[in-house]
Amino acid sequence: MIEKVVEGKFLIDGKIIHCCVGIERGTIVDVKKSLDGETKIRFPRGLILPSAVDVHVHLRDPGLTHKEDFSTGTLSAAFGGVSCVIDMPNTKPPTVDKESCKEKISIGERKSYVDFGIYLGVNENNIKKLRDFEGLVTGFKIYLPDFDITLLGELSKLKVKRVLAFHAEEKRCIEKFGKKSENLIEHAKTRASVCEKTAVEKVLKEMEKTDFHIHFCHISSSISLYALSQFKKKVSVGVTPHHLLFKASRSLTPQSYYKVNPPLRTSLDQEALWEALLSGEIDIIESDHAPHTTDEKEVDFSEAPSGIPGVETMYPVMLYVFLMKGYPLERLVSALCSRPARLFGLKKGRIAKGMDADFIVVDLKKVKKIMADRLHYKCGWTPFEGMKGIFPTDLFVRGERIIEDEELVGDRGFGRFVKPREGEESCTEK
Repeated sequence: MIEKVVEGKFLIDGKIIHCCVGIERGTIVDVKKSLDGETKIRFPRGLILPSAVDVHVHLRDPGLTHKEDFSTGTLSAAFGGVSCVIDMPNTKPPTVDKESCKEKISIGERKSYVDFGIYLGVNENNIKKLRDFEGLVTGFKIYLPDFDITLLGELSKLKVKRVLAFHAEEKRCIEKFGKKSENLIEHAKTRASVCEKTAVEKVLKEMEKTDFHIHFCHISSSISLYALSQFKKKVSVGVTPHHLLFKASRSLTPQSYYKVNPPLRTSLDQEALWEALLSGEIDIIESDHAPHTTDEKEVDFSEAPSGIPGVETMYPVMLYVFLMKGYPLERLVSALCSRPARLFGLKKGRIAKGMDADFIVVDLKKVKKIMADRLHYKCGWTPFEGMKGIFPTDLFVRGERIIEDEELVGDRGFGRFVKPREGEESCTEK
């Protein structure tokens, strides 16, 4: 008899079907109309969706834990329907060598409520040794404003079949516009969209024959999308909820709370991002969860750090928006769940045999107003304050119930470190 069976209405391959999902040792072993199990959990109401894989979070651990840490960050992820996060390398110390990688994995294994991966930050000191990290990290990250772009040609020659993610803004271009900004509109001008487009084009030109899978994080402009549309081989594109839902405007207050890099842009850029997301030109929705404290944000705009929290609200707010606008749920599930999982070679993101039993239960009629005091961030605020979202009532990670009836039942330290499965390359097809 199967170890555990979950029964209810599942969204599978774009169709809502009532069925049973059999689970053994955290893996889905069968999907049928009827199954018997040693333990059977029934959901007579609600819809069961794959949980999200957020490929872009800054959990701030180690060294910046006054903003967030692996415990609070992954707890927030769990309540937001995210069963796996991949953490960025700009911590203290930065994740750039084997010692710092092992330290971060150890921290995550002690603190994480959900599964997690890590990026190695690529720099001039480790660039020739990246093959040594293939078995140690989930992906590689380059923050182009701090990277010597002339090294891209050398990087492209490495025989490394992993995701290489780029923050695409070109340093010299930013310096050209480099006056201080005092509000969101000025910030969008000082980090102009042409700087993003220039970076995208340089990466595509220098890395055309690479073995890496190139991923462009948080693309924000229509002109970058045009550049990307000319070159799709081994390239994926991400977008954030804040770039989809906010634009540079004096009406957003306090202004410093919405300061991000790349900046919020125009309504025309927003329209282009939505069109690309719905058509599949944009592959992934990623939160770019980058929390700062209120004390750090409540200073003069020019001095405020860039970044906003978002991992707990990403799935709920996007689910609400998709339902209200009548957009297909399977497109959302693809962008939040299956595509990011396949990109990183993880057996997550789909309710199918052989995949991790990671899914959420949602009541689509249970719409909540987003309020910071109901979220779990250490920073204590959200740019989505007052907006509407549909939060999961339950979350399963590898078959284990982490959230039950909107209450935490999972354990700190349950989360496992994930990396691409042996013998598998990241998936590049749509």
